[in-house]
Amino acid sequence: MNIADRFTETAKIYKNKVAIKYPRRVGNKYHYDSITFGELESLSNKYANGLLKIGFRRGIKTLLFVRPSLKFPALVFALFKIGVIPVFIDPGMGRKNLLAAIEEVAPEGLIAEPEVHLLRILFNKAFKSVRFKVTTKGPKIGNCFPLTTLEISNASFESVQLDPDETAAILFTSGGTGCPKGVIYTHKIYTAQTRLLQELFNLNDKEIDLPCFPLFSLFTLCMGMTSCIPDMNPSQPATADPRKLLQNITDNKVTFMAGSPAIWEGLGKYCEKNNITLPSVKYLVMFGAPVRNKLHKKFSGILPNGTTYTPYGATESLPVANITGKIILEQTAALTERGKGTCVGAPVPGVEVAIIAISDDVIENITETRILKPYEIGEIIAKGDIVTASYYQSPGETALAKIKDDGSFWHRIGDLGYQDDQGRLWFCGRKTHRVESSSGLLCSVMCEAIFNAHYGVRRSALVGIGERGRQRSAIVIERNAQGKKIPRIRLVKELLHLAKNNPLTVPIKSVHFCDQMPVDVRHNIKVDRLKLANDVARGKI
Repeated sequence: MNIADRFTETAKIYKNKVAIKYPRRVGNKYHYDSITFGELESLSNKYANGLLKIGFRRGIKTLLFVRPSLKFPALVFALFKIGVIPVFIDPGMGRKNLLAAIEEVAPEGLIAEPEVHLLRILFNKAFKSVRFKVTTKGPKIGNCFPLTTLEISNASFESVQLDPDETAAILFTSGGTGCPKGVIYTHKIYTAQTRLLQELFNLNDKEIDLPCFPLFSLFTLCMGMTSCIPDMNPSQPATADPRKLLQNITDNKVTFMAGSPAIWEGLGKYCEKNNITLPSVKYLVMFGAPVRNKLHKKFSGILPNGTTYTPYGATESLPVANITGKIILEQTAALTERGKGTCVGAPVPGVEVAIIAISDDVIENITETRILKPYEIGEIIAKGDIVTASYYQSPGETALAKIKDDGSFWHRIGDLGYQDDQGRLWFCGRKTHRVESSSGLLCSVMCEAIFNAHYGVRRSALVGIGERGRQRSAIVIERNAQGKKIPRIRLVKELLHLAKNNPLTVPIKSVHFCDQMPVDVRHNIKVDRLKLANDVARGKI
């Protein structure tokens, strides 16, 4: 098996069809450079031959820091063809975490933008394992080859055939609730994900993709979809300019869009304000953080021929469940606003989901824990072909995250939730964000919904102070424009009144304010409640 084979077969079928379009802004308009599937396959073969010539070999771990472009997928598929293991690390995770992740994975190859090669020189210790170097621009300097020198050979290339469970890539988590970890993807998992995503959204070669999360294009290209690169910085989704995205969408008649909710918050606000609809869009896929009901409602008026989707999962297991905005608004939104959690839908085909008793300890075998009944809140675990088996060189983290089960295993997603009597999964918050007071368990998403209903609140965050089991619970508030006009004393009184009148929030006795919530680096929307808890404990907010 080799996951590049699927793209090779697709490229044969759609040889002359445009595979990728790249925007170049000229004045107030865009010109789009493009490459066909046949040209992309040919370029991928050139890169594979060129990389072999300068020393890249099967099994070599290679850092890939290349911006979205016409050439990026060709490079990735070339590495897959050789059997080289690309390593994807989010550059936005912060310098300390970034350098630690690089040192941990000890890559032998580096294919990157010139500024990353400068970083390599400045922080040589983290990059000391690198032997083979390629830069996207500039001349050959020492043993660092420019990408253009790899484009010479016109020979074809036969992908190396690999064991289905052989490592295909290493994707690092963002470290939003702990240290970043390298998730090992196999050729079998990538193939299963491609098939499942295609079935889940009924995708075909007629769809036009706008991949606001760049790696998503590796799936859609294998389905014969044209991928239109958006004019945005994918490492900072919250900064995406809605006017630019809107032009990319309308210019290319985009039908499928995927990315962080932070992107769609901005686009939705702009479209609503200017009374703009997106008639070409059929699928708007939002993932990476809980999506507010207001956003689904907003896009119900913006997408006359489509709807929103919120696939649920994690870097280690994606997708686990899925639900449409239409179903949320019709069936579950009112319950969410009453503190019942966020419904993320039924498990996808081929994936099993269960809820187990909450524990922070290693669970070696599924027989050592208790499977909970419908509506009982516990840890969400998942099993299936799309679930990764381990973290790179992290046996301790792997032991904490995996549970053996008769030759198979379950992945502990790290979230709390429950299943209803229809088998649908409800998300109640991250396990690390739970508060355990003397009066019982408080889940972040459930409690925050009560405060978010206040007209002066933009968003809120539940935090716990002290030792679990005896924690003091508090709520941190980020006010909206209306809320900033309300005197703090009055707002606190109103929020505590809300808390007192709901069984979920009765234990919350203190309110704190934050001008802007700290958020994760990858999706720019997941609130860092652990930092907020520390700030509250130290009296900083």
